[in-house]
Amino acid sequence: MDTAESPNRRVLLAGALASATVALAGCTPTTSALTAPSSTAPSSTSPMPAPTTPAAAFARLMEGNKRWVSGDLQHPDRDPDRRELVAQQQEPYGSVLSCIDSRVPPELLFDTGLGDLYVMRTGGEAIGPVVTGSVEYGPMTSGTPLIVVLGHQRCGAVKAAYESLRDGKPLPGNLQAIVKALEPAYRQAVREGGGDPVETMARAQVTLTATDLRTNNDLSPLVKKGDLAVVGAYYSLDTGKVEVLSGAPS
Repeated sequence: MDTAESPNRRVLLAGALASATVALAGCTPTTSALTAPSSTAPSSTSPMPAPTTPAAAFARLMEGNKRWVSGDLQHPDRDPDRRELVAQQQEPYGSVLSCIDSRVPPELLFDTGLGDLYVMRTGGEAIGPVVTGSVEYGPMTSGTPLIVVLGHQRCGAVKAAYESLRDGKPLPGNLQAIVKALEPAYRQAVREGGGDPVETMARAQVTLTATDLRTNNDLSPLVKKGDLAVVGAYYSLDTGKVEVLSGAPS
């Protein structure tokens, strides 16, 4: 009886094994499927060469902001290949001075990546010698053609400075240094009036700071030669859009 069943059992086992092999083959990805790059993966290089003129650099940033607003992001220059490419040398095409606010990261709202921007962030875009030197670094050492001073809607630093100056109550510690740096914008906002003095002051801080940078002894020669533009801009937290206030290159 055992010898009669043995061939049948071997046939059944062989059939089951063959069926299992076919099933597994259908579930296992092929080598090409495992190694094929995703069509949605970000490129390791910029879609275009880095811009070298103020107008081209400004256009690149504003195109990136349009993508940020619409959600049609490219996420350029954000992978290990890009990291290796810029490890030994950087050539950013823009410098951005913005607020420390966590909702206003320049690299995201302009849809840029690693090695594309010099970024300086201070409360209310307050400046002093060290900050000004940091802003000057790109244009003066590597020919960066664009500086953007970027203020934003509902700026907490500007609001705190406004209330401190209005009420005559200094802020604690080194926060008072921010208040002092923003005092010219406060005075301009008081002169202009308007329904929302904090927003008026925030915009004034952008235009005053951009003007100071544009006309200082070190940067003004580059501006006059057309090698550099200093743009004042304002970011809407509600829409994600960057509005140009002054200095857009033609």
